[in-house]
Amino acid sequence: MSSLEQTVSTTKLKLKEKIAYGLGDVGNNFLFDLGQIYLLKFYTDILGLPAIWAGSIFLVSKVFDAFADMSVGTVVDSGKFSSKKLGKFRPFMIYGLIPLGLMTVVCFTNPDFSVTGKLIFAYASYMLFGLTYSIVNIPFGSIASVMTQDPLERSQLAAFRQAGSNTGLLITTVAFMPIVLLFDSEETGYFVAACVFAIMGVLVTLYCALNIKEHVKVDRKVHERVHLGTAFKSILKNSPLLILCLVNLFTFSAFNVKLAVQVYYCQYILNDMTIIPYMGFFSIGCVFIGVALVTHMVKWLGGRKQTYMFGCAVWAVGDIINYLFVTDPTMFIVFSCVAFFGSSFVNSLNWALVADAVEYGEYKTGVRAEGIVYSFFTFFRKCSQAVAGFVPGLVLTMVGYVPNAVQSLEALEGIRGLMFIYPGVLAIATIIVMGFFYKLSDQRFRELLFELQKRKIQQAKQ
Repeated sequence: MSSLEQTVSTTKLKLKEKIAYGLGDVGNNFLFDLGQIYLLKFYTDILGLPAIWAGSIFLVSKVFDAFADMSVGTVVDSGKFSSKKLGKFRPFMIYGLIPLGLMTVVCFTNPDFSVTGKLIFAYASYMLFGLTYSIVNIPFGSIASVMTQDPLERSQLAAFRQAGSNTGLLITTVAFMPIVLLFDSEETGYFVAACVFAIMGVLVTLYCALNIKEHVKVDRKVHERVHLGTAFKSILKNSPLLILCLVNLFTFSAFNVKLAVQVYYCQYILNDMTIIPYMGFFSIGCVFIGVALVTHMVKWLGGRKQTYMFGCAVWAVGDIINYLFVTDPTMFIVFSCVAFFGSSFVNSLNWALVADAVEYGEYKTGVRAEGIVYSFFTFFRKCSQAVAGFVPGLVLTMVGYVPNAVQSLEALEGIRGLMFIYPGVLAIATIIVMGFFYKLSDQRFRELLFELQKRKIQQAKQ
């Protein structure tokens, strides 16, 4: 082992802790995925909101959430709520859970208001949901950078997180609508299903928070608040983070548009809502295969950047073939599985690469700010969610979508375009951006850690 490798190696995480961290995203997705998959349809078909206004709720609320994320990140980095037992990040995860669970249920409530009143209610409830989600999720994502600094361990931890995310997505896709359909009233069904998933989400995330720890020792100035202006200036020097944010604006909006539109696709093009659980089972099952192969693919392809681009290429191929050649439901599921398999590499490695950006920022500026880095990353993910919520509503309005009716050919083509062309094109754009502009290779990251360690040793001698 070289002196460089000795310097940056850290104690390997126990399997139990990796599983617990992965379960954190199971819980997070029990709460988050409800809004991404089902809330647009709840707004248009249960609340009776026009599609364009329903889409605007996601646009405005996610932009609000994006700025809230930065504020939450600065509060987390201040260390004001740290404790000796729970550390810097876990207090937020634990004490924010109950408000988050409650707001999840409120979002799927149909108040006896006018359409205008329901619109205002939807805006307020979804914005509050986003704020409470940030309070729990920003620390959850930030803690990964102080669980380990080893690149392969981070890749494995990211894979466990993505496996957890996919498990939450799979269960949500397979189980939510069957619960809804148990009731004669869809309104009642949505509310009961939201209650079930909110309770499960809170309990699973609590288990995660109680079973993970901060292993990387970091010298911190207690209660030192980093102002947003200073934080923003430091972020502008963090080029890997900026590139990662840009490609997430592409890939995460593409992924979430697919999730939101698949309900419409099954109802109006495949004419079979019961296929949703099966499609979810097979496609997300392929994601699990991809997640299991992440660390092997990183070794085989020579790095995380190469694996990231490979995933985008597979994703694009699956979606483009589906759009151009497939009309049979069985083949639709097959090539959807191909696309989701490719996305698994992208979504898994995001969490490893954003953790690397923490050390890169520390190397460039001398300031270690996990919360700010992660919250800036989620800022762009929230922006992509805003796009993912608004674009389908806008397109559906433009093509003349009518809820619960036979759709025109134009409307059907609009749904197909959203399902395949939008994500396929953005996957190709991601390959181009990562290939030309992302410069933080795995070897360069190890060298950077070595330099940081040398700085700390020199400072300790002074």
